[in-house]
Amino acid sequence: MEVKTSLLDNMIGVGDMVLLEPLNEDSFINNLKKRFDHNEVYTYIGSVVISINPYRSLPIYTPEKVEEYRNRNFYELSPHIFALSDEAYRSLRDQDKDQCILITGESGAGKTEASKLVMSYVAAVCGKGAEVNQVKEQLLQSNPVLEAFGNAKTVRNDNSSRFGKYMDIEFDFKGDPLGGVISNYLLEKSRVVKQPRGERNFHIFYQILSGASEDFLCKCCPCNAMQIVGFMDHETQSVFEVVAAVLKLGNIEFKPESRVNELKEICELTGIDQSVLERAFSFRTVEAKQEKVSTTLNVAQAYYARDALAKNLYSRLFSWLVTRINESIKVLKKVMGVLDIYGFEIFEDNSFEQFIINYCNEKLQQIFIELTLKEEQEEYIREGIEWTHIEYFNNAIICDLIENNQTGILAMLDEECLRPGTVTDDTFLEKLNQVCATHQHFESRMSKCSRFLNDTSLPHSCFRIQHYAGKVMYQVEGFVDKNNDLLYRDLSQAMWKANHSLIKALFPEGNPAKINLKRPPTAGSQFKASVATLMKNLQTKNPNYIRCIKPNDKKAAHIFNDALVCHQIRYLGLLENVRVRRAGYAFRQAYEPCLERYKMLCKQTWPHWRGPARAGVEVLFNELEIPEEEFSFGRSKIFIRNPRTLFKLEDLRKQRLEDLATLIEKIYRGWKCRTRFLLMKKSQIVIASCFKTILKHLSCIFLLCAYRKACCRIDNHCFSVDKHFCLST
Repeated sequence: MEVKTSLLDNMIGVGDMVLLEPLNEDSFINNLKKRFDHNEVYTYIGSVVISINPYRSLPIYTPEKVEEYRNRNFYELSPHIFALSDEAYRSLRDQDKDQCILITGESGAGKTEASKLVMSYVAAVCGKGAEVNQVKEQLLQSNPVLEAFGNAKTVRNDNSSRFGKYMDIEFDFKGDPLGGVISNYLLEKSRVVKQPRGERNFHIFYQILSGASEDFLCKCCPCNAMQIVGFMDHETQSVFEVVAAVLKLGNIEFKPESRVNELKEICELTGIDQSVLERAFSFRTVEAKQEKVSTTLNVAQAYYARDALAKNLYSRLFSWLVTRINESIKVLKKVMGVLDIYGFEIFEDNSFEQFIINYCNEKLQQIFIELTLKEEQEEYIREGIEWTHIEYFNNAIICDLIENNQTGILAMLDEECLRPGTVTDDTFLEKLNQVCATHQHFESRMSKCSRFLNDTSLPHSCFRIQHYAGKVMYQVEGFVDKNNDLLYRDLSQAMWKANHSLIKALFPEGNPAKINLKRPPTAGSQFKASVATLMKNLQTKNPNYIRCIKPNDKKAAHIFNDALVCHQIRYLGLLENVRVRRAGYAFRQAYEPCLERYKMLCKQTWPHWRGPARAGVEVLFNELEIPEEEFSFGRSKIFIRNPRTLFKLEDLRKQRLEDLATLIEKIYRGWKCRTRFLLMKKSQIVIASCFKTILKHLSCIFLLCAYRKACCRIDNHCFSVDKHFCLST
C-alpha cells in the first residue's frame, strides 16, 4: 500500500513557505532548489501554489494521482496543482462560490501547461455521463485549436501564448461541466508579418505546410480537435483557406517585375475579383461627409496596406474562432475561471507589444496585491484582530503611469494618434518627456529630469519604465502605427465583396450600406478596456493563485539558476506574501461552518450546540486545550495562526470520524444481531406451532392405523373362531 505524504511528514525541504525557518531570500531560494532537485516542483505559501517548470515530463499527473487528491483537504497531502484544483472545484460545487484560478509568471514559466492541468483535473473528477464527456472533450480540445492559431515559438518558450485567454468553465448543481465561455485578449498580430530574430510565426502556418510529413500533420494539425469542438467540415476548410490567403499575402510584391500569380491565387482562394483587390492595394479613398477623395499609394504605403490586411485578416479569423468555439460550449451557470495570459516580457528589443503585455501583468500583480496582501491586512482590521502591520510595495503607481485617463502613457499615445498634423514616434516621445518627466518610475534621456542625461544605457529613441518585475526599456519606433492599427476602407470593402462567406463575415464594415465615418478605437484603448473588464470579472470571484517560476533560460531540465529565480521571487512579491501570512494567520473560517465541521470533537457541542456559534467554538477550543497564542476570535471568524494547528484539528476530526464510523458499525451489527435473533425466535415459535399441529395429525393417523389394524385382527380372530366352530359341528 502506498504511503501518502502529508504537508509536514517526510517532506523534502519545507512544503509550505509559511513554516520556513529562518525566513529570508536565501533560505527561500534554497528551499525551492532542494525541492526542485528532488522533482518536487510545487510548494505552498498558505493557499498560493508556487510552480517551477521542470522542462520535462514527470509521473505526477497520472489517474492515480488524480484519485489521491480527490476530495482531500488542501494541506493533507504534499503540495500539488491538483490540490488547488480540487479545492477550487469543491468550493464551487459545495459552497456555490464562483472561482477563478490566476496563473501568472514570466514567459516560459509553464502557465499554459498549468492551465491545462487544472482543466484536465476538473474533467477527471466530475461526472461521467455521455453528455458530460462530450462537454469535457469540447472544453479540453479548445486548447489545441487556440494554441495552433495563437501560440508561437519565441527565444524563451517553444510554445509561447501570443494572446491572452480567460475561460469560464460552467457547472450545474451536481458539479458537472455544462460548457464555457472564452475571452481572448490582444493577439500579437504583428507576428504575422514580422518575427523577432530567432523566433517563428504562429504554429498553424507550419502545421499546414505541404512540405510537412504526414506524421507531423497527423500529430499537430488541429483538424481533429476542431471536429470535436463542433466545427463543420466546410467551416474547417474555410478557416484553412483564410490561413493560406494570409500566407500568400506575404508573397505579394510591389515592383514592375513582381509576380501576379500570388495575387491571382489569393483571389481564387477568397473569391475576390482580381481587379478589385489590385485597386485596393493601389489606391486609398478618404471620405469626409459627402466627399470622396482617392489618392494613389506609393510603394511603402502599398506594403503597409498589404501587411495591415494580413494582420487584420488573421486577427479577425482568430476572434471568429473564439466566437465559434463559444457557440459550441457557452452556457450561463456557476463558473470556474482559468486565466492563461502572457507572462512578463523583457527582451533585448521591446516594442508596443511588450509594453501592452507588461501593462496587463502590472494589472494582474495589482489584483494579486489587492486580493491577497492588502485584503489580508484589511480583514484583520475589520475583524478586530491585533497584529503587526507589514509594509509592501503597491504597484498602483505604475498602473497609473500607464492607464491614467489624462496623464497616462496610453492616453498620451491616443492623443498623438488623433492629433492633426504630422505625428511620429518622436513627437510621441517628446510628449511623454513633457508629461511624465517627474514620475519616479519613468526614465528618458530627453526628459526635463537630468538624472538620465548621461545614461548611455538608455538611447535617445527609447524610454524606460520601472515595472514591478524590473526595469524595461522600450523602443518608441512603431508605437504610433501599431496603436493606430489602421486598415484602409478600400481593403475592407474588397474583403466584403469576397465570394467567401467567412471572409465576408470578418469585414462587416466593408458593406457600403453601413458606412461609418467614426474613427475605430485604437489598439491601446481596446486593450485597456478589455483588461478593465477582465479585472472586474476576476474581482467578483474567489481567487486561487498559481505563481509560475522559470528555473533557467535554456529551457533545459535539471538546471536551477539561482539569480534568475531570485529575480522572479522579487517581482512576484512572494517573500512579502509569506511575511503577511506569518505575521497574521494562515487559516480563517466563519464560526458557523467551523463549529459544524469540528463539533464532534467535544461532548458539549456534539451533536447539537444550543447557543451562539462563537460560544460553541470557544468551548470547543478550550476542550481541545489549543494554546491561546495559536488562535484569535474575530467579530465573525476564528483565526488560526499556524497550519500545524489546523492539521491537528483535521487529524482529530479524522480520528473522531473513524471512531464514529466504528460506533455506527457496532450499533448496526448489534441491531442486526438482535433483529436476526428476534426473527429466529419468531420463526422457532412458528415452527414449533406447526410441528405440534403436525404431531396431532400424525397421532390421529397413528391411532386410526392402530384402530384399523386392531379391527383387522378382531375380524381375523372372529373368522378363525367361526371356522373352527363350523368344523366342530
